Amino acid sequence: MIKVRPLAPEAAPAWDAFVASHPHGTFLHRAAWARVLPAAFGHTAHHLMAEQDGAVVGVLPLAQVKSMLFGHALQSSPFGVYGGPLAASPEAYAALHQAAADVQSRTGAPVMEWRFRDAPEPGALQGEWATKDDLYVTFRKPIGASDDANMKAIPRKQRAMVRKGLDRGLTSTVGQDVTTLHRIYAESVRNLGTPVVPRRYFSLLLEAFGDDADIVVVSDAGTPVTAVLNFYHRGEVLPYYGGGTVAARAAAGHDFLYWEVMRRAAARGCTGFDFGRSKVGTGPFSFKKNWGFEPTPLLHRFRLAPGATIPDHNPLNPKYRLFIAAWKRLPIPVANAIGPYVVRGVG
Repeated sequence: MIKVRPLAPEAAPAWDAFVASHPHGTFLHRAAWARVLPAAFGHTAHHLMAEQDGAVVGVLPLAQVKSMLFGHALQSSPFGVYGGPLAASPEAYAALHQAAADVQSRTGAPVMEWRFRDAPEPGALQGEWATKDDLYVTFRKPIGASDDANMKAIPRKQRAMVRKGLDRGLTSTVGQDVTTLHRIYAESVRNLGTPVVPRRYFSLLLEAFGDDADIVVVSDAGTPVTAVLNFYHRGEVLPYYGGGTVAARAAAGHDFLYWEVMRRAAARGCTGFDFGRSKVGTGPFSFKKNWGFEPTPLLHRFRLAPGATIPDHNPLNPKYRLFIAAWKRLPIPVANAIGPYVVRGVG
């Protein structure tokens, strides 16, 4: 008999062991997110674990996001590019599905969203689920142990941009410099018209994931111009929260940054590079393709209560055009002060 219960702190090692062993397990499935999301954003975690004969046979990271601006939803996972259930059998999948449906009924969330990197098993989703697979893609490819081979694998024009940063004398450091990362990231997202996450969120991520997370900072003549927070999981690096100053473009700072992430990841034994999620038709989408990465569509599934519709919190949505334009004009201190209160509802 399969039993599903909420994730308890003492069960986190068993949860993570299952994620590590499952072929579709990702960094975004790991148990520590159940601590980070409530602490950083005030979201309620409803992480579900399926057990059979004392063994973990399925997990579902799930959190509740409520906002006056963006509505009420259960997401797997908020602020995550991937999510959805992981199960060892169709029966475990069905048990997680039913438990999640019970959570949706109990919380009154009109929407439950599961974000898949890999297609769910045929017939795994029970009942009516709406689909939206035409907005986001992910970019992943293998990397080798040799810097020379990895450099040669970058297409010629993009390789020239990396060499421009090398010739300019850009330098990189790796560590836990949350202050520099957040300052650069906050400027970058403000310029895009996007609210910034709280600095404490970055600190919580580094604390929760230890050696499986770090920050790479690139400097030009001693001045930091780009930075990114990276995650490591099963031999794959995932640069996740990154940005650059206005000066970064002329210095090829973004190009050099991701080369340094790749180079350092290979040195620590990584064999895969995950460039993460991008929206089709955006600048980041084109940037990642220029590195020789091919896009793979991400799969989004929505379980909707009667009368509910699929949320569209996409910056490309025309209804956010005026908001984005106004946000770009905010002084950075003002954007940093109010941004965390806005962004928590986006998920």
